[in-house]
Amino acid sequence: MRLETIEPEFVEYVPATLAEGVLYVSMTYKTTVHLCACGCGNKVVLPLSPAEWRLIYDGEVVSLRPSVGNWEFSCQSHYWIDSNRIHWAAAWTKKQIAAGRQRDTADLYSYLAGSPSETASEEFAPDRGQGRGPGRGRRVRRWLRL
Repeated sequence: MRLETIEPEFVEYVPATLAEGVLYVSMTYKTTVHLCACGCGNKVVLPLSPAEWRLIYDGEVVSLRPSVGNWEFSCQSHYWIDSNRIHWAAAWTKKQIAAGRQRDTADLYSYLAGSPSETASEEFAPDRGQGRGPGRGRRVRRWLRL
């Protein structure tokens, strides 16, 4: 069953048994973990860092940027977590997945090298299902301002 919402639970250690519909957030280990929102039961681990995922918490709800694309799972689910709501994105083709991975790798190397990425100015709107969100360079700058 596809989920429509997810609730954050801030923990130091992620429990051995995960509950459906819970986003476990460990600030100590800069990681989030949840069961795939499609209901397949796969565990999704997202590292929090300027070059990967960014958690936004306003004291009540959480959002994650960029989108969650579970390309390694058979379900290949793709969604955004925005204010505890799950917004389902369009499925990606193998070509789109390969291009996204290539962009992510380039963005990561760019971040590690300390230079802005060519994709830093790209915007990907969650309601269009286009993927990971603004380029990592832009996300890094926003993350550092938090």
